[in-house]
Amino acid sequence: MTSSEIHMNFEQIVKERFATKSFDGKEISEEKIKKLFEIIHNAPSSFNIQPWKIIVIKDKALREKLAPVSWNQPQITSSSHLLVFCADTNIKENIERLEKLMIKNGAQADQIKGYIQMMRDFEKPMTPEQKLSWAQRQTYIALGNAVNGAKYLGFDSCPMEGFNPQEYAKILNLPANIVPSALVTLGYTTEKPRPKVRFPVEEVFMEK
Repeated sequence: MTSSEIHMNFEQIVKERFATKSFDGKEISEEKIKKLFEIIHNAPSSFNIQPWKIIVIKDKALREKLAPVSWNQPQITSSSHLLVFCADTNIKENIERLEKLMIKNGAQADQIKGYIQMMRDFEKPMTPEQKLSWAQRQTYIALGNAVNGAKYLGFDSCPMEGFNPQEYAKILNLPANIVPSALVTLGYTTEKPRPKVRFPVEEVFMEK
């Protein structure tokens, strides 16, 4: 496959992907779900800190329990899987884990000392609100991989913010540092895609 063919395939993915509101209930194979996880897992993040946790919910009974705190949107229960993208505000711990992982993968502690200190200096003055805001922005990068990855693998998705994060945290029994921030439902759509409506390119990209 040539580079131009790969480019066109990706262009087709982002143009054809859409937020489906109705799934047919068909289950996505475990093989495809694992491939999607790999795509999400390779998402970039600032400093490579990866401040996120993704809760995977396949159980129909649990999704039905979450539906009322998701504005009873049908995607929650008609989908095959529900992914809860959570921001991890314990940035300090993630930096420590990343340092250990880098050393385990062959990095010399003295060689990465400056880089690790730069991350610690970045995290130290942040307020709890700033940590949450930063972690959520990073989490949305991973979400982008999820929706485009789903289309690439042959199924559909719907990114969602219409839910009660506090109630999700309670129902899923999440620790305080793991904050539900966005949802992605996965499955096979029953809808016919409509043409995308986007503002003109010249209004979006501003040259200076």
